[in-house]
Order: sequence, then C-alpha cells, then structure tokens
Amino acid sequence: MNFDGLFSNFGELTATGLTQGAIYALVALGYTLVYGVLRLINFAHSEVFIAGAFAALWTWGAFGLNQDSVVTGVGSILLYLLVGMVVAALASALTATVIERVAYRPLRQRNAPPLAFLITAIGASIAIAEAFGIYTRRLPQGAPTIVKNDTLFTIGGADITVVQLLTVGAALAMMIGLDQFINRSRIGRGIRAVAQDPNTAALMGVNKDRIILMVFIAGGAMAGVAGMLYNIKIGSLTYSVGFLLGLKAFTAAVLGGIGNLRGALLGGLLLGLVENYASGLFGTEWKDLVAFVVLVVLLMFRPTGLLGESLGRARA
Repeated sequence: MNFDGLFSNFGELTATGLTQGAIYALVALGYTLVYGVLRLINFAHSEVFIAGAFAALWTWGAFGLNQDSVVTGVGSILLYLLVGMVVAALASALTATVIERVAYRPLRQRNAPPLAFLITAIGASIAIAEAFGIYTRRLPQGAPTIVKNDTLFTIGGADITVVQLLTVGAALAMMIGLDQFINRSRIGRGIRAVAQDPNTAALMGVNKDRIILMVFIAGGAMAGVAGMLYNIKIGSLTYSVGFLLGLKAFTAAVLGGIGNLRGALLGGLLLGLVENYASGLFGTEWKDLVAFVVLVVLLMFRPTGLLGESLGRARA
C-alpha cells in the first residue's frame, strides 16, 4: 500500500475524484428516479447516457469540428457547450421515452412480473449498445477540444482545471435544478405522489402514465448532460463505455440511498473519491474492486444506503 503516494497526491486525487463522481451522480439520478416511482432498475439507462454523449459528439461534428479541433474564443466555447448540452439532453430524453413506451409500458399494461421488466431492460441495453457499435464500427470516436484543460488555481496542492470546475459546477447546477423541480413544481408533486402511493394518486386525478413518462424524460436529460460532460473530460468515446459507467452510477444510487435524489449526489461524489483514493493507495488496477467492496461493506451495516429516504417522502 502506497500511503506516501496517497498523501502526496491527496489534493489532486480529491479534485479528479469529485469530477468523476459528479458524472456518476448525474447518471445515478435516472436510476433513482425510475426506481423511486416504479420500483424498477432501468438497466438500459447506461445506453441513455451513451445516446446523449454520441449526440453531442455528432452535433459538434456537424459544425465542422473533429478530434483535432480546438475551439477558441469565449463566445464560441459557450455556444458549443450550450448546443452540445441541449442536443445531448434532448437525445437522451428521447431515447428514454422510446424505452419507456416500447419496452416498459406494454409490460405494465399486462401486469407482467418483475423478472420480465429486468430481462427487457437488459435486452434493451444490449440492443442499443450494439446499434451504436455497428454504426461506429466499434471504433473510438474522438471529441474536439471545446474547453482547454488549463489550470485556474491551485488549492491544497491540487491544480484545479477549467474542465474540472465546469464538470462539477454543471453537474451540481443540474442536480439542484432537478431537486427543486421535484420538490416545488406541480409535476414534481405528482411524481412524489405516485412514488408514495400510485393508487391513491390516481384517485386524486394524477395521470400515472404521464408522470412515469416525465420521470424517464427527466432522468434521460440528466444522463445526456453527463454524456456531454464526459466527452469534454475524457476526449474520446466508445459504444461500450456505458456499461461500466452505468454500473457505477447504479452503485452510486444504491450507496446514497436508491430512490433519494440527494442520495444520488452524495453516492456519486463519494464513489468518485473512493475510486481515486484507491488508485493512489493500491494502484489504478484496484480502483473498481475497492469501489464495489466499499459498497458491499456499507450495505451490510446500512442496507438502505447513506440517506435511505424514498422519493415519495422527500421534501424540500
């Protein structure tokens, strides 16, 4: 165990861990929203993330940008960021809508058993991933440099870069916005009502199908923004990257308390930190093992996760 490496790079490991954790948290919101309302693990959500990431990449390509392009000028950078974010969110929301309408709604209408939903989710995930694999010929797609990874300032021995600050800031803003939407808007009250008691909510005039669709759309939009941020942070994209990232995002949702929006944020940030600290202590090849071991150990002592509050009982 390399304690010297961990302590000497603690600041840098913390900064990069929070950056990666912010992406996990954004994707985890989709898992926790769907589970909170339907008690369903949407394993196709990782491909919703991929759809947004590719949509942003191809949109930038439509503007003539390629992997060798470097965007300059504040106005151009903001324009490409805004366009990429909007297109990614719309593409992921559309993908999530199609999944809900085609894969899940027919099963709900037929009162299918939970196992049928699980198998369908896995099947949809593989089908979407393979479709992207065929289209891209299973080759990595390079992203243009929209934001240069320049150092803004140094704190605690860690160089805080523009990309890190942008990723964490955008993720926090999206998550705060979603939290306020769920807790303060009329649709949000409907979502919490269906999560708490769908039958009573229906008797009170809440359209359950519409609420469920809104949940998929909201979770999809969050995943799309995460996909755009992933492109900026990593700089390349492959069709299969969603599997492990989606699994870790689901882990983050469980870690914080599945069905809890703020738990998804906490779980994502914590998972990113644990991964990076494990890399500094044991080596990069150990980070995935340590992350999942921490999850298992935590759930042994706190099965509901760190916060453990259901969406139906959430309050602002």
